Amino acid sequence: IFPDWYHFEHNKVAKRSLGRSLEHHENLLKESQVKWARQQVVRSRRKRDLLPLRPRSYRVNLNDPRWPQMWYLNRGQGLDMNVQPAWMEGVTGLGVVVTILDDGLEKDHPDLFRNYDPQASYDVNNHDEDPMPRYDLIDSNRHGTRCAGEVAATANNSLCAVGVAYGASVGGVRMLDGDVTDAVEARSLSLNPQHIDIYSASWGPDDDGKTVDGPGELATRAFIEGVTKGRSGKGSIFVWASGNGGRDHDNCNCDGYTNSIWTLSISSATENGYVPWYSEACSSTLATTYSSGTSGEKQVVTTDLHHQCTSSHTGTSASAPLAAGICALALEANRELTWRDMQHIVVRTARPANLKSSDWKVNGVGRNVSHSFGYGLMDAYAMVKLARNWKTVPEQHKCEVSAPHTDKLIPAKSHVTLQLHVKECAGVNFLEHVQAKVSLASTKRGDLQIHLTSPAGTRATLLARRPHDVSRSGFQAWPFMSVHTWGEKPFGIWQLEIHNEGRLLGTLTDWKLVFYGTETAPEHEGDEDSVEISGSKVDLKTSEVLSNSEEDPDANDVEPVKGGVWKELHQVDSTDHTRNEVQRTTTEDDVASASAGCLAVSKKGQQCIECLKGLFLYEGRCEVVCPEHYFPSLDAKLQPVCSYCHYTCKTCSGPSDYQCISCYGDASLKQTSKAESYCYPKAILPALETSRWFYWMFVAFSVNVTVLVMIMSYFIMCKLLQNFGCCIKHQHYRKMNSGDNLTDSLSKDRISAVYDLSESDSDG
Repeated sequence: IFPDWYHFEHNKVAKRSLGRSLEHHENLLKESQVKWARQQVVRSRRKRDLLPLRPRSYRVNLNDPRWPQMWYLNRGQGLDMNVQPAWMEGVTGLGVVVTILDDGLEKDHPDLFRNYDPQASYDVNNHDEDPMPRYDLIDSNRHGTRCAGEVAATANNSLCAVGVAYGASVGGVRMLDGDVTDAVEARSLSLNPQHIDIYSASWGPDDDGKTVDGPGELATRAFIEGVTKGRSGKGSIFVWASGNGGRDHDNCNCDGYTNSIWTLSISSATENGYVPWYSEACSSTLATTYSSGTSGEKQVVTTDLHHQCTSSHTGTSASAPLAAGICALALEANRELTWRDMQHIVVRTARPANLKSSDWKVNGVGRNVSHSFGYGLMDAYAMVKLARNWKTVPEQHKCEVSAPHTDKLIPAKSHVTLQLHVKECAGVNFLEHVQAKVSLASTKRGDLQIHLTSPAGTRATLLARRPHDVSRSGFQAWPFMSVHTWGEKPFGIWQLEIHNEGRLLGTLTDWKLVFYGTETAPEHEGDEDSVEISGSKVDLKTSEVLSNSEEDPDANDVEPVKGGVWKELHQVDSTDHTRNEVQRTTTEDDVASASAGCLAVSKKGQQCIECLKGLFLYEGRCEVVCPEHYFPSLDAKLQPVCSYCHYTCKTCSGPSDYQCISCYGDASLKQTSKAESYCYPKAILPALETSRWFYWMFVAFSVNVTVLVMIMSYFIMCKLLQNFGCCIKHQHYRKMNSGDNLTDSLSKDRISAVYDLSESDSDG
């Protein structure tokens, strides 16, 4: 796999064994030359595409027949990826090598074979150099071929579509069509790193809203080897799809691939600039490209299996290859770009304009950033222009600041806030990535929410509530990552908030902050009064950014911490009320708001713990009406509170999925009875109606068949009974005849006897 790292297979170890083969594993560890060994286990990895939807078309500028439908490349007016100006300057990705880590690549596809690169291809599943996909009746291995076409489909050849970097070389690694282990991932991620420039991956752990998983030891090693040694030390560029678990309220910060500092995590936007229903929002997303949306919105055009073409590639699976192609254009413009240079260029050129989300905010250095879209839509031409004169960023440094070990209780329906004062951070004065490594114990992991606020006031949601996650495993030093503070200084007070929305207690056992960044400002930022973002000037909030000095901790308008490295803002007071309440620092307005309508408040009067009759308790306040996403819970045994609706409902009358009153924009309300109303995604409504039609047809058919069988059974039984009854009557009739005959016979005998007797008398 790597130098001095080997992958062995034992012919006596069952591939699908239910248990671990400890005997063979222990024997291997006893060898003096073996420093490390780990038995490989199969991992669940999912491709991040969706169901096909209806495409539409636009005007033709190239002779590729599907070019008119490639709206994300040809709309102009700031509503596409802005690739055409780069093409017009001759930048097509020439000399750049991109490989697709997926389920194979149809290397002889007429729109791909000219750009196919065998040195960027391998079949990890079958251990050979042919990446051709395995064909089946449902074309389940079409994913890799589709992704490859987005990157490097040949232009102006009167076939199918055109790739973003149609001059680049493209290869494929077949690694998803079989058992995916840590070793399989490591082999794929480390394939020919001196030849391959960009690795594109549109897969990951299950996007089910309950999985927390990431790369194993070998895959992690592959990432590190790639960014430190790949491309002659400039670093391999890893582009990753952020995930399709939005409908299940998944969070890409629970995906160890997308929240890695080594990957460029890419999200999706719909044709109309909205957050897709499948998109996952998290603080590790760096940028966005266009992809599919709801029914009626266009999708992505690309190559397909059997030398075909499709206009229905979907999901974040389609976003990552577009981003990889755009990175290839920038890399052609400047072959000396490092993996971190590429991330800096993406951050500086991404466009928030025309992307619609309610969580856009301006960070401490004046850049717009969102959990759904990162820093915005990738701009190919802007990246190419910036790359041409780009100066390599200073060396990356890492700084860790740990909080004292403690077991901090997180009461139900409450939250705790902890502060960490960063006074020194060796080598890191300008931030890139920030990780919060958190260890938490919880009886229901999905009830937890985590937020991190920087000294400059940038608040990032590290973890949102995941209703499906009922795991008791908690988090063990899980690295929640944020790119929202990119360019800020680390010095000052960092604030970690942990919300427990459940009904059971949670415990914070340990946490620390890990800062990645540079000692000096990158040459392209830090000395200007403003930075140019998406064509407009945004004033820097220089007064809110801390200087690199211990003498000025108050510049962020945050009260300095006294008496230690960290300060606890929330405290549990077990004597204040029968239900422990969490204390927090508040303003006078907060206290007034909390006390309005209160019967009882917490010890310091900061939060209401009991409301007047007719009011509902919500986040320490008394409300007349519960806010959106909540419903009034009237359990007689408890204080009336505003409880959270089912995740599918926007407003509701209760906690279940059948108690929806209104839905989010990507769903429609369907009433199945007087007491049941569901929110169904608009994207699946046609399929749902079809399945419902088939269901009722099946029910009607079954009823008719049942009735027919009953009628036939009735007639058959009647016939049998009738035949049986006729036989009885017939037998009785014959018996009566036998009796009559006997009587007649006896009478005849008597007459005959009398007659004979008479004759005898006359003779005498």
